[in-house]
Amino acid sequence: MKVLVGVKRVVDFNTRIQVKSDGSGVQTDGVKFSMNPFDEIAVEEAIRLKEAGLATEVIAVSIGGDKNQDTLRSALAMGADSALLVKTDDEIQPLMAAKILKNLVEQQQPKLVLLGKQAIDDDANQTPQMLAGLLGWPQATFASKLEIDGDTAAVTREVDAGLETLSVDLPAVVSSDLRLNEPRYIKLPDIMKAKRKPLEVIDLADLNIAASASIATLKTSAPPQRQAGIKVESSEALVAELKARNLV
Repeated sequence: MKVLVGVKRVVDFNTRIQVKSDGSGVQTDGVKFSMNPFDEIAVEEAIRLKEAGLATEVIAVSIGGDKNQDTLRSALAMGADSALLVKTDDEIQPLMAAKILKNLVEQQQPKLVLLGKQAIDDDANQTPQMLAGLLGWPQATFASKLEIDGDTAAVTREVDAGLETLSVDLPAVVSSDLRLNEPRYIKLPDIMKAKRKPLEVIDLADLNIAASASIATLKTSAPPQRQAGIKVESSEALVAELKARNLV
């Protein structure tokens, strides 16, 4: 079973985001980038499937500029067998990403596509669902547990009422949630090995897919600064303050 995993290069989750003064977006100059955390979980799950003998090959794919090669090398260091970068400097929105991934799926013929449930830069949570729709494949989103048995995948999801388990026929698209697994720590020897693994770069133009943006960001602004709180000396004072503010 071949597994295709999508990875996205995003501003590192430990970085404090600063909005540009003109409101055109967030400041990215001199900012640390890393693999989207949910995509890292998807890569880890794909590698575990291979280690368990359920997958034969793991291919990591990314869309963007040359710097995305660093993100793909991280996936290779984790244990992916090969990587593929669709090179473009255009803004890639969820539907466009789904169309590109559909093209790659048709080329690579994987039996399972693993994606992070969302990217932390836009929180769109759309690409896995759109990809499944374009392919006509079953989908299981927000996976917290994945079990493969032949041509069937059992996916456990966290829902408001508790846990829900879905059974989907393969090929399928599965998106990973936070509790699916804990990604492994990448060791130096694995980083060195990753440099020798194949990483193919193709131009978006070669896929005959026209880049198009369906959503325009009009303005980006920082959230309003929180007002300082106050201290009260007793529970009676707390109740009085809450009543004064019409909160009770």
